[in-house]
Amino acid sequence: MRKERKEAAKRLYEMAEGQQGFFTTKQAKAAGFAENTHPYHVQAGNWIREHRGIYRLASFPQGERPDLMLWSLWSRNREEVAQGVYSHQTALSLHELSDVMPAKLHMTVPRSFRRNSKIPRVLVLHFADLPQSDIGTAHGVRVTKPMRTILDLLAGGEVPSATLRQAVREGLRRGLIRRGEIAETRKRLADSKQLRNLFQKVAA
Repeated sequence: MRKERKEAAKRLYEMAEGQQGFFTTKQAKAAGFAENTHPYHVQAGNWIREHRGIYRLASFPQGERPDLMLWSLWSRNREEVAQGVYSHQTALSLHELSDVMPAKLHMTVPRSFRRNSKIPRVLVLHFADLPQSDIGTAHGVRVTKPMRTILDLLAGGEVPSATLRQAVREGLRRGLIRRGEIAETRKRLADSKQLRNLFQKVAA
């Protein structure tokens, strides 16, 4: 029995290791921990319950942004695949393209995304079916790439144009945005006056 528990703990650690120490109820069960034992591990201090159905190993070193992994796991579907992609002001901050520090976490989820429970107050959800080409990674979670982030913010109008121009310049300087990307975007969205003004002033 002791050997089985040790093996289950090892499997759980291996799962959680790639998720900054976080894991879900389903993952714990898959590792070999029966669901009726989960409260014991919380009470014993082995696990920390972070949200409904999401735990963190108490012994695992806490990362710089554990909140990102927590809400990424919250967005998972029935197959345990995270659906959310951090976007808008949050993505701008994660790419360090601006000093904007949003009070909430902005996340884009598929149009088909549904939750029976209330959306946590810390999250602002945007609904769109993102192509894989618009998705990158930061802090171990999925995030919209810089150009997609700029376009989302431009369309939303919540961030001043001056901030977006500075973000584009910074992205170009650091190689996060390519001039070829700008040319392609301008061609694809040639009718957008907002976009035309933004990139004209960046080039100026």
